[in-house]
Amino acid sequence: MIQFAGVTKVYESGGQKVTALNGIDLDIQKGEIFGVIGFSGAGKSSLIRCVNLLERPTSGQVLINGQDLLALSKKEVREVKRNIGMVFQHFNLLNSKTVFHNVAMPLKLAKVPKEEIVTRVKELLDFVGLTDKADYYPDQLSGGQKQRVGIARALATKPSILLCDEATSALDPQTTKSILQLLKKINEEYKITILIITHEMGVIREICDRVAVIESGKIIESDSVFNVFSSPKTETARNFVSAVMNDEIPDSIKDLVNKKTTDSRIYRVNFVGESAGRPLLSQVAKKFPVDVNVLFGNITELQGVPFGNLIVEFQGSEADIQRALMFIHQEQVAVKEVTSYAS
Repeated sequence: MIQFAGVTKVYESGGQKVTALNGIDLDIQKGEIFGVIGFSGAGKSSLIRCVNLLERPTSGQVLINGQDLLALSKKEVREVKRNIGMVFQHFNLLNSKTVFHNVAMPLKLAKVPKEEIVTRVKELLDFVGLTDKADYYPDQLSGGQKQRVGIARALATKPSILLCDEATSALDPQTTKSILQLLKKINEEYKITILIITHEMGVIREICDRVAVIESGKIIESDSVFNVFSSPKTETARNFVSAVMNDEIPDSIKDLVNKKTTDSRIYRVNFVGESAGRPLLSQVAKKFPVDVNVLFGNITELQGVPFGNLIVEFQGSEADIQRALMFIHQEQVAVKEVTSYAS
């Protein structure tokens, strides 16, 4: 659906060249909600703006349904862009126009007949829950309502791709949740492919199918949301995940890890799916002469699948601890020793 092949974007400012994107390769499948996360300055905005050529790549290919945008004429690019809607961080509404006319704007520019515009705008305002706000002006709306207008406007031309540029970062947590639910509804009912860029891992966990982590203009990790949350491979991804999962080990536990004795071992145990509900550690304590002490942990849900993360101390002989670990592995539960923490 959307493909980046060796995409590079270099800006020039004051005689200096700044590389915002550095050889991006990325495939986004039809019908999925794909998230790109990164810190400020990582290249997220440049990436998403290359999809509809608000930013033109310096090199590489951006393909929409197999069409390389950089190889198309201006007229052909306009045709492709009609199939791409965009939702902005700060709404980008016209304050001098009513809600109705803000939503109608793309249709007027496309010279859609007036009767069709009225029908389409009413349909969209009903869909986003703003039927009673058609004659309001943006200044009379809350932030969440403004973003709903922005979403309705982005859907006006019936696009198959929806780009969301930090669409919830200006909203409070409760409003953010309602907007994410709306985006999920759009994806499911309209079968629209959604590309979201964000610096909030909670947004990724809430609605995305897959996620890519961008850093210094490069994709450093890309996988399903479940895999990235349950087993992040890069330090940046781990930092984002920890901020949402609340799995940062308290300092008191870190001190205990550093001071552990020779007959004590501390492990991180990850339970996924059905294993999260089984009394596995209780079974370990009964089967082996090993004392089990849960030091820290939590259980959450990732894409409808229970995921547990525990820090567990095993006390006993080396041989008995190893037998207990083998049993845990046989139960298809991930376990990894926590060796030490820097002070």
